[in-house]
Amino acid sequence: MSHPNADLIQRFYSAFQKLDAEAMAACYAADVRFSDPVFVGLQGAEAGDMWRMLCSRAEGFSLTFDSVHADDHAGSARWVATYRFSATGRQVVNHIQARFVFRDGLIVEHRDHFDLWRWARQALGAKGLLLGWAPPVQAAIRRQAARGLAQFRTAR
Repeated sequence: MSHPNADLIQRFYSAFQKLDAEAMAACYAADVRFSDPVFVGLQGAEAGDMWRMLCSRAEGFSLTFDSVHADDHAGSARWVATYRFSATGRQVVNHIQARFVFRDGLIVEHRDHFDLWRWARQALGAKGLLLGWAPPVQAAIRRQAARGLAQFRTAR
């Protein structure tokens, strides 16, 4: 029998496989904190809106996940997202390690770790290969993502 927080992680990624951002957001506490190499320091509703935006724009999307572990306080999982990056039309296969903190049966902290240079090489092609490692290029990727999320949230 699995831990209830492991079931929560399973529910989160099963919803993601179906691009059901509402079910994903329902796994988060109201004051959740989310961070990954692109979306840094999201809090509360911003995190759910990020998933809503990503799910609504997903093209050629598939997701697998495994290595789900959890206890009363923390958990982890590995997941792989495959999709077409809309800005360039290039295919991305992103390998992610997720870490979670739980409170009252919900996710209160979610941190995803992946190689941003590897992502940039796939998503941006030659530019990502040559410059994706550079802090200014990575900062530009973050700014563009933040602008996209702000526009999505304003349009809602």
